[in-house]
Amino acid sequence: MSVFDKAKDKAEQLIGEAKQKVGELTGNENLQAEGQKDQFVGKAKAAGHDLLDKAGAVVDDLKARLHRK
Repeated sequence: MSVFDKAKDKAEQLIGEAKQKVGELTGNENLQAEGQKDQFVGKAKAAGHDLLDKAGAVVDDLKARLHRK
């Protein structure tokens, strides 16, 4: 995936972390939970992008091997 997608995933995680901390400091459980959700979603997206990158590399490798034969 693009560097832009990975940066967006990381930004979502960092925003979630900030929301969670602000929620903890202010006693706002809704904000704290929203921050945890944002962190989880950002991590899940990043894992998905990593998986797509690895799958693409495997496909490219297989194509190269088949092309050599």
